[in-house]
Amino acid sequence: MDPLEAEASSPVNYEPVSVKDVLVEMKDTAELLIDLSYSAVLHRNRALAEEVLRLEERMDVLEMRARMSLLMAARSPDDAERLAPVLGIVGAADQISDAAGDISKIILEDIGLPEAMRAALPDAVETLVRGVVAADSAYADRTLKRIDLESETGVRVIALRRGSEWLLNPGPHTRIEPDDVALLRGPESEMSGVYRTLTGSAYEPPAAATETVDDLGRAVDTILHMKNLSELAVDLAYSSALFDSEQLAEEVQNLEVEVDALQSRFEAWVLRAAADAEDPVSLRGLIHLGTSTESISDAAIDISEGVLRDIEAHPVVRLAVQESDEIITRTEIAADSALDGTTVSAGVPDADVTVSVIAIRRPDEGWILVADADVELRGEDVVIAKSTRTAAEQFEGLARA
Repeated sequence: MDPLEAEASSPVNYEPVSVKDVLVEMKDTAELLIDLSYSAVLHRNRALAEEVLRLEERMDVLEMRARMSLLMAARSPDDAERLAPVLGIVGAADQISDAAGDISKIILEDIGLPEAMRAALPDAVETLVRGVVAADSAYADRTLKRIDLESETGVRVIALRRGSEWLLNPGPHTRIEPDDVALLRGPESEMSGVYRTLTGSAYEPPAAATETVDDLGRAVDTILHMKNLSELAVDLAYSSALFDSEQLAEEVQNLEVEVDALQSRFEAWVLRAAADAEDPVSLRGLIHLGTSTESISDAAIDISEGVLRDIEAHPVVRLAVQESDEIITRTEIAADSALDGTTVSAGVPDADVTVSVIAIRRPDEGWILVADADVELRGEDVVIAKSTRTAAEQFEGLARA
């Protein structure tokens, strides 16, 4: 029996686990699944696609354990009311997992994908690579702190799979062991040396292709923008639930509306491209990608639904908040404030405050994802940023001044 089938058929027994810890792991797993599945498609990488299915099985187990624990925790009608949104978060994470699995099957089942997808590689995502740690690797049996990989190369280990166990968000004291499956993210220029040291094999970068059909190129650009907005929506949705922020939940709704509009345009361009394509069947994968991306955006709405309905957060959610110092905030820039006209470069504003700007919603332009370009803040901009609580208060003060 295939290892994936064996794991899927294994019974899941109730265990007294921390619901908070399970929710955090489901959040981390959902975000990694989105990242892995799109990288598998963009790089035409079957090994990454197979890791998506393994991680999807892990999500199924987490979902079942979370539901069991939540059912055990409901002791009164008030408990049931406050736990209902948490069940929504659990179900939404599973929806994201299923969508990521469908995306990976575009590669695993050869559904069909145009070569124009490769043309988007340089601008779409950082390089994400899967490698198996060789027994004689210089990284084997050492902690990430001792290796100091990220500071020396810019390449970071975003996850490790050890047999059937996953280590998400590995920290400085995480030890890399022989035969670990490592997921690496970082600049293409540094990946070759890191991959060879890790695996003992040469790294083969994905080949780019040239774009030939205008409508197809527009469709590809649109699906990548939909992907980025859906990822942002999931991030904001979790933050809205964890921090009980109605403002962030409303931005999730704004993002979902934008993704829906983009999907309509995307479908039109795919149909136009089909008329000029030598093999229209090769565009099937794009249709699958659009449907799955929109499903991820819808899941974000489900995550934030409890906040939008003004249901008091359950104590298990508040516990998760208390342990988090880094938060995501929504700030509106007032005209003529200290931030009006401030330049943001690679997410860092030219201001005496330590925040990382993720995105801007501009009244006349829609959403701007800041990581890919320099931008100047303007009055009436709605800024989504990540920072500590103290820095967030300072940023808010500058936005009003």
